[in-house]
Amino acid sequence: MPDAVVIGAGPNGLVAANLLADAGWSVEVLEAQDEPGGAVRHDRGVDPDFTSDLFSAFYPLAAASPVLAGLRLEREGLSWSHAPKVLAHPLLDGRCAVLSRDLEETAASLEAFAPGDGAAWKELRDVWETLRPGILDALFTPFPPVRAGARLALRLRAAGGLRLARTMLLPVRRMGEEEFGGEGGRLLLAGNALHADLAPEAAGSGGFGWLMSMLGQTYGFPVPVGGAGALTSALVRRLTRLGGTIRCGERVTEVVVRNGRAVGVRTSSGEAVVARRAVLADVSAPSLYGSLVAEQHLPGRLLADLKRFQWDFATFKVDWALNGPVPWTCPEAAEAGTVHLAEGVDALTRFAAQIATGHVPDEPFALFGQMTTTDPSRSPRGTESAWAYTHVPHHVRGDAGDDKLTGSWDAREQEAMADRVETQVERYAPGFRGLIRARRILAPPTLESMNANLHGGAINGGTTALHQQLVFRPTPGTGRPETPVPGLYLASASAHPGGGVHGAPGANAARAALHGHRTGALAHLQSRLTHRDRKGQR
Repeated sequence: MPDAVVIGAGPNGLVAANLLADAGWSVEVLEAQDEPGGAVRHDRGVDPDFTSDLFSAFYPLAAASPVLAGLRLEREGLSWSHAPKVLAHPLLDGRCAVLSRDLEETAASLEAFAPGDGAAWKELRDVWETLRPGILDALFTPFPPVRAGARLALRLRAAGGLRLARTMLLPVRRMGEEEFGGEGGRLLLAGNALHADLAPEAAGSGGFGWLMSMLGQTYGFPVPVGGAGALTSALVRRLTRLGGTIRCGERVTEVVVRNGRAVGVRTSSGEAVVARRAVLADVSAPSLYGSLVAEQHLPGRLLADLKRFQWDFATFKVDWALNGPVPWTCPEAAEAGTVHLAEGVDALTRFAAQIATGHVPDEPFALFGQMTTTDPSRSPRGTESAWAYTHVPHHVRGDAGDDKLTGSWDAREQEAMADRVETQVERYAPGFRGLIRARRILAPPTLESMNANLHGGAINGGTTALHQQLVFRPTPGTGRPETPVPGLYLASASAHPGGGVHGAPGANAARAALHGHRTGALAHLQSRLTHRDRKGQR
């Protein structure tokens, strides 16, 4: 009988299991898929000579995460690789905004768009350096981050107080207009905001775009050498070395609750796995509260709030094996690991508006990854392992293009949408399609079938919008991993601080479980002592 059962072997589940094992707990992880990793996996399914990341690929949050740093995964063989440039956003007129880990290089790129924009970027970076320790403390600790929040408040006051807070809450379009005279800086901020599901007009999208941009400026967008799954392998090796076990192909169908407390789980095979101390769930909030835990164990208010839970955008992804490097018309894009493809901020607004109205975008904003450029081990010399993803509506009401896409994502619709993404790439890299050796399409239903947490292709465990962050994540409450069922903890991206490969939701859940056990044990001891004293007085 393990001390803890962890549902799901994604990065958050594996981080939680490792931290519990560090504390001396016996841990068993149950994973529905045939291999661990969740959305951090790679394969050679596009071409046998090419390594392709199945889901996530670039990890700025992992590079910044004190949670992952504390696990010392380099001892387990994990190493990181960077592209020469972090990110590029080319335009059809030949201009290109470049984000580099070299501050002067980034500033020079933006200065070419408008005089003074290089200095403006440096000012934003100075603010980041002032706030960075407090932001990272607050981001990677349970909510509310009392001590980290107090330190951040002091730094915020020193950096401009309410005026800076206003800036961070701005829509990214407005923030870009206030900070930059030219389009380069605006493109970097807005494109990075759309790494989540934040339109250029969404409140708070400016702060998120700034955060992602500054993470790239400071830490880059690194990748694990050999493929995304190398990060998973390091977490698995560490856990097994500490005595933890992982069982794949074991789908959990129920969290068992007795006397009001989570005491274990039941699998699809009917097996009951008892947990001596806690159950941690690296699953989405709708799955945990809408399926795994019986309704009678949950407050009616939570179930009502759950009906308002909002997923982030659905995702459509294409992987390629290319016979040569991408022929970008902007040479700066050839050195970037990530390339954003949209013809200006207005195009990003148009793209987001089409999704908001339920239409499949006709000119999709493509987030393009050059993996061999970033990690030469991914494919033979002179070739490129590449991918792109874009977003589509969960519920399609129409097609802004000419292919009459309905959102059924059958074979015809998948091919048509993949062609649409390739057409977008071709605009900025004429001859791209002639380099394709093989391609693989991962439509929203395919992504969900490969990882149940990616509901409809949503990759962030729920929207990043302000109304579902902090005390509102996953529903209005405390924003903490504790659930209404004692002994059960939410350890997925549906919990604070949300999506991204950084391990914070898993770490927060593990700490809460350890604290809950200590508190429960102390209360039990106090009860026994009180009972003994009363007996002695009789």
